[in-house]
Amino acid sequence: MSSNSKAKARADKAAAERAAQAQRESRRRIFTIVGVLGVMVLIVGGSILVSVLNKEEVKAVGAGSSDYGVTIGDPDAPHSVIVYEDFLCPFCGQLESATRADFEKLAADGKVFVEYRPFDLLSQSFGDYPIRAASAFALVLEKSGPEVAKKFHDLLYENQPSEEAPDSVSDDDLVDLAVEAGATEADVREGIESVSHKDWVTAATAEADKAGIQGTPTVLLDGEVYQDGRTIQDLAKNLVAELE
Repeated sequence: MSSNSKAKARADKAAAERAAQAQRESRRRIFTIVGVLGVMVLIVGGSILVSVLNKEEVKAVGAGSSDYGVTIGDPDAPHSVIVYEDFLCPFCGQLESATRADFEKLAADGKVFVEYRPFDLLSQSFGDYPIRAASAFALVLEKSGPEVAKKFHDLLYENQPSEEAPDSVSDDDLVDLAVEAGATEADVREGIESVSHKDWVTAATAEADKAGIQGTPTVLLDGEVYQDGRTIQDLAKNLVAELE
């Protein structure tokens, strides 16, 4: 065999070996990828299952009613939190935003029982929106139950008007928010427009006054006023840490 023929044979053999090696590497990568994907499916699937179970747990806790508000969590939880609030108070809105998710999780975990108590603190200075909103809340609580009332409570803060323009949220807006929360318009429109639960607001305000509440938000942790924080964000962070 000539030297050229031998060189060609070696080149062909080397090329064949490289092709075979490439094929083996390709199969190995495929098996590796399949294995990794299988593990990822198990991990992601497990995470989704845990997430679904957590959501079901939060849902199972539900909301309840009290004489002057709405509650979440187990009344036998080791901690209780009462939040006195005015639906127009911007600091109440900040506190609600900073604590809602944490309170819901902690309530679902059985660590805290939270009660939201809206009342009228600001109407004498800023018009009747605090009364209208709290009356609408009480109406929804009566007509549609605590689950819907809690959603309505949250929506009132998500759509909170400023103290400079409290009438920017009209009665029609309150009806729309109540319906968005799950109420039936026929059940709430007339009552919202007539401020049907004004007496409830008066009673809730009298109860807050009797309890010595002079500002909003006022937070009671296990029956004691909680003030650990120079800002609302600090207070919210420190309060959640106390409950965890």
